[in-house]
Amino acid sequence: MTVGKKILIVEDEKRLADILKTGFDENGFAVEIAYDGYIGKEMFSKNKYDLVILDINLPLINGYELCKAIRIVNNNVPIIMLTAMGAAENKLTGFEVGADDYVTKPFNFKELLARVRVFLKRSSTIEVVNDEMIQIDDLIINTSKKTVFRGNTQIELTAKEYSLLAYLAKNKGIVISRTDIAEKIWGLKFDTGTNYIDVYINYLRRKIDYGFSNKLIHTRVGLGYVLKNENE
Repeated sequence: MTVGKKILIVEDEKRLADILKTGFDENGFAVEIAYDGYIGKEMFSKNKYDLVILDINLPLINGYELCKAIRIVNNNVPIIMLTAMGAAENKLTGFEVGADDYVTKPFNFKELLARVRVFLKRSSTIEVVNDEMIQIDDLIINTSKKTVFRGNTQIELTAKEYSLLAYLAKNKGIVISRTDIAEKIWGLKFDTGTNYIDVYINYLRRKIDYGFSNKLIHTRVGLGYVLKNENE
């Protein structure tokens, strides 16, 4: 159930923020508003929220910096960027700093509400394998602590990178399509006009495979991606 879930909205346009609050209130959510990035950061540090919606062009601390600050203390809370900045580079930057979703203005409130419900209803996109540990070659994922090691090296991942890696690892040896990844990790239908999944796969490759002779993340052209020992 998403009723009663607490949402922090960081939006400097007061009229829009109030409209959003009214809409979410009417759908059973508890909403708090910050009208600048600094206050948003302070509120997040002092309170527990189930989801954050933030603009990019914010006074004092912009949305990118605020998103990074939130990710330092909480790698799991869903963050949706709601902004008029719709260029591809803006979206990629948003995902790079830790956003889970990116909605451009003008927007349809019902669509935003649906996206919020997807994130809040999804208890986990990852199923635990062997109670706690997933191991593929020298890659070890602790699903309880959400830590990742390759050999003796701990790999630092963003929340979205971890979710993607763990989903691939849970399906070791199985080719996973972009459509499946979009639905399971982002909770969205895959848009063939975007490349954000490929971008995230490249992020993982740089962190997981770079410097190791045995590559674990493989592309199946026209089909998707698979995580497996290169020698299998």
